[in-house]
Amino acid sequence: MVGFLDWFGRDIISVLDFGREDFEVLFTEALNMEKYAKSRLDVLGDKVLALAFFEPSTRTRLSFETAMLRLGGSVIGFSGTEATSMAKGENLADTIRMLDAYANAIVIRHSLEGAAKFAAGIAESPVINAGDGSQNHPTQAMLDLYTIWREFKVIDGLSIGILGDLRYARVVNSLVQALSYYRVRLHLISPELLRPRQELVEFMESRGMKYDWTNDPYNVINDLDVLYVVRIQRERFPDPMEYERIRGAYKVNLKLIERGKPNLVILHPLPRIDEVDFTVDNTPQARYFKQAGFGVPLRMALLRLVLGGGS
Repeated sequence: MVGFLDWFGRDIISVLDFGREDFEVLFTEALNMEKYAKSRLDVLGDKVLALAFFEPSTRTRLSFETAMLRLGGSVIGFSGTEATSMAKGENLADTIRMLDAYANAIVIRHSLEGAAKFAAGIAESPVINAGDGSQNHPTQAMLDLYTIWREFKVIDGLSIGILGDLRYARVVNSLVQALSYYRVRLHLISPELLRPRQELVEFMESRGMKYDWTNDPYNVINDLDVLYVVRIQRERFPDPMEYERIRGAYKVNLKLIERGKPNLVILHPLPRIDEVDFTVDNTPQARYFKQAGFGVPLRMALLRLVLGGGS
């Protein structure tokens, strides 16, 4: 298939390196992979995936690992640098060269913006960005799009609210970039302190995206098809006092979602802290655990496409 060939061997650094046609190929393959998300499809038995996680991760790391194992491949790597030679002073470039010699693809998460692009410039194997700095988390954005597509069968024409930390959350940056390929209406909801960075605003305007901003979710909740909630990124605040002033600014609760459409879908990349009340978990609107579950078939599809596990 031509779509498979378009993905084969590619680095995945930013969603802006892809387009709607690429996403359609990915979604179709992810839908196919759902059949094997709890079993096994032995198409990557001769491949090794290296996980280089320099920052904490649960869902992204484990879903990549599970995806590779479900496809019949093997996984090596680390989470944290304490037990690696970086604790002895080895630089990032040498670590990437070492992983490149051992594996067929590298998944990297790092606190520094541009770390994944830097790694891709060194490695001969494909590099997949699992989050770097506060700018990019492309596979999370692909997962978010896939979840919306699975719920509504379309993305065009939807009204999507993004609530929470619009300034420091890299998932917001990547999601907005991915949504720029579709005809959607964005409602950005945050405290003044956490409004989107100017470069993201300029990006939306350059793409002709329809968007508005409010500091009160009640102003827009009845217009939304999707409410995407992100936690306040404490670890990325330059000033801890700023975080303390803003923490707990919002909570999605039953009172809020009762104002929304009956078919409202609530998403969250997780982990959550206190921004979504536990009482919401049992409502028909809550889809964030289902969203997390889709991470395995979505990343199975991604690895199969990039590593060439058939068509």
